[in-house]
Amino acid sequence: MKMRILMCTAGIIALAALAVAQQPKSQKELDALVAIQSATSVDDRMKKAEDFVKNFADSDFRARVLLVAADSARQKGDSAKLEFFMEKALELDPKCYACLTILAGDIAQRTREFDLDKEEKLAKAEKMSKNALEILAGPKPLAALPDAQWESEKKNIGAQAHENLGMIAAVRKKYDVAIAEFKLSLEAGPEPSTSVRLAQAYNGAGKPDEALAVLNPLLAAPDLNPAVKQHATLEKTKAEQAKSTKK
Repeated sequence: MKMRILMCTAGIIALAALAVAQQPKSQKELDALVAIQSATSVDDRMKKAEDFVKNFADSDFRARVLLVAADSARQKGDSAKLEFFMEKALELDPKCYACLTILAGDIAQRTREFDLDKEEKLAKAEKMSKNALEILAGPKPLAALPDAQWESEKKNIGAQAHENLGMIAAVRKKYDVAIAEFKLSLEAGPEPSTSVRLAQAYNGAGKPDEALAVLNPLLAAPDLNPAVKQHATLEKTKAEQAKSTKK
């Protein structure tokens, strides 16, 4: 299942907002930013983003451009490149809350119960997610970012940070913590994949009725994404079996 925030969209919107509020140093730099925003494929966007970082070493936009490159890598399923781009972005801007959140989410999604380095990876993702939430709770770290964009990012990226913490808790089998974090994430607005994760946590906690209360209205939606529907149906079956066993 996908993560809540579509970081490429968020990154491109932020680039556009910043380009208006904080003028690039030259017309060439502006043209390169426009080219990234106008790219029609993830490969083209990633290439243009990588070229931008090489060609404009003094640009104030490099961290945001790397964020866009990282999402292109995510869409290709290239976690190694995603991590590379995000680590580079965080070197440039340690307060890049979106970078912290997307990298933490990728780590949390890829970590499995029996990984030998499970706790090391989860601790890293947890620290980054909490760091992102601390930054989002403080003053606007990027002065040129318009207030409306800042409020939108606080809401949506904060929701993903809480979802990350829910995924981390679920891998640790701390289901009550996972339930609380997924609920916090959903306060930002409905997100089917997050709802499925919430139901999964309810099932893990031995609360099938609560799981079904989440899943039944979700599965009734006519336009539910097929992949999400598959996961939701699986969790519904688990909940119904658990209820049957209790009788």
